[in-house]
Amino acid sequence: MAEPSVLDRIVAAVRGRLDSVPEAGDLTDRAAWVRDTSPTRSLRTALMSDGPSIIAECKKASPSAGLLRADFDPASLAAAYQRAGASAISVVTEADYFQGRLEWLSAVREVVDLPVLRKDFIIDERQLREAAAFGADAVLLIQRILSPDRLAELVGAARELGLETLVEIFADEDPAATVASWTEIIGVNARDLATFVTNLDAVEALADRLPTDRVWVAESGIKGHGDIVRLGAAGYDAFLIGEHLVRADNPEAALKRLHTGDDGG
Repeated sequence: MAEPSVLDRIVAAVRGRLDSVPEAGDLTDRAAWVRDTSPTRSLRTALMSDGPSIIAECKKASPSAGLLRADFDPASLAAAYQRAGASAISVVTEADYFQGRLEWLSAVREVVDLPVLRKDFIIDERQLREAAAFGADAVLLIQRILSPDRLAELVGAARELGLETLVEIFADEDPAATVASWTEIIGVNARDLATFVTNLDAVEALADRLPTDRVWVAESGIKGHGDIVRLGAAGYDAFLIGEHLVRADNPEAALKRLHTGDDGG
């Protein structure tokens, strides 16, 4: 029997934590309070602005690279990203493999005026209620870990909670199930989460199959303005960038260089 992939192990860990999620009523009440005090910010609208639209990510660690930043502070990082022109903020909340925390969503939302995306391995409606309760405007769903029917169910459940969805596929996958789910935002990840190898060429090649009525986001492996220009010319509307920014000596300056092209390469 083949050894389970890293992705398999992450999903198993997430499934094992589901029983610790608070009751639906508690989360629903908190989500309603969040929306009353801070209306939802549309991720789709933010990503359709002129110029390169960048979702800048707050990610403490990863299974492949370990700890990314010793002085990691998601609120300070998010504020720096906003000053540098980010269109939205992604917050990685998975605890076991990425050292994330759900509370970071609230901390980030308090210091920025941008849409906040919860990036996790979502397989259950309880996680959607968590996201809404802690201040996310949108959630990431991963096609590879969900059946087509389950994906469509979670997109619908998120919409009922006032959450937008960014559905992620890998560059070697058929996007049909994601397109059929009616999500408005589709991400193509250059990093295969089973192997953690990145391939921007495959992301670029998939562009020929992208329906023009959705917002398309290129994810992972983007390290310079040239990558953004190349993928933008292929048809991508926005770019999700994490490790390149988090590991930079000055994340704010690094994001500005991605916008301006003054990246030395």
